Amino acid sequence: MQREVRLSIVIPCYNAAATLGEQLTALADQTWDRPWEVIVADNGSRDDSRRVAAAFLNRLPHLRIIDASARRGGAFARNEGARHARGTALAFVDADDVVAPSWVAAIGNALDRHPFVASRFDIERLNRHSWLSRTRRNPQADGLQRVNYPPYLPHAGGCGLAVERSLHELVGGFDETLLRLMDTDYCFRIQLQGNVPLTFVPEALVYVRYRDTLRGMLRQTRERAIANVALARRYSGEQLAQRRSFQLWLAYTRRWFRHLGRAIRIRQREQLAEWLRVNAWLIGLLQGSLQYRYPPLAI
Repeated sequence: MQREVRLSIVIPCYNAAATLGEQLTALADQTWDRPWEVIVADNGSRDDSRRVAAAFLNRLPHLRIIDASARRGGAFARNEGARHARGTALAFVDADDVVAPSWVAAIGNALDRHPFVASRFDIERLNRHSWLSRTRRNPQADGLQRVNYPPYLPHAGGCGLAVERSLHELVGGFDETLLRLMDTDYCFRIQLQGNVPLTFVPEALVYVRYRDTLRGMLRQTRERAIANVALARRYSGEQLAQRRSFQLWLAYTRRWFRHLGRAIRIRQREQLAEWLRVNAWLIGLLQGSLQYRYPPLAI
């Protein structure tokens, strides 16, 4: 009799031919004493992503490649992968990151103790040749991430999250209307609706790859700022914004003045990149505030 699959690892994939092989190689080298599978959810790639994935069918006997192109976006691809999954638990990793040795066993065993878990991040290994990496910090080096607006709950990046399937289905999966921070929203909803904490698993390590161009980094920063305003409005409520609107806008304006004042102290390209990153963040907060008619709460 076939054993029940315990863990389904879902990889959303869009034009990731350059990096997907490295992630699948890392997974092919993993061992665990429980049945597990890997699902590559192709979100309509136009490069050789499917061919790269297919090359691992013999090395990963429980690998499946599914069509997740009906709607563009990482949230849809993750949800589609989960719908095809056979596991009683789900784990999500990205096509441009790499899981460390023993990650599958670490994250799988953690699920036996906690129904919702997050991995530890390493940002050095995959970014060591990029000068931009020296301007970035590791948000999950030794614990979970937090926001400074309600519900004030911890959250984690989507790469390395794992959850019991019943909780994923309880909250309806990832919110497909969000272009960014769908993982943050997912963490909030599981903790609020599922009434379970998010647990950090330091022994489950993921090597995370950052954007390697200044333009890409700035665009990602601006879009994340916009998404933070969207989530602030969703979870903080109108009454909080109305009570604190003036103070929030005043704090935002002061931050702009402090930021502009730092421009005269720029001497190195890393300092310039960091200044531009903050610039993109502040611009994104303004865009989000205008788009969602909500003060820049997430500053």
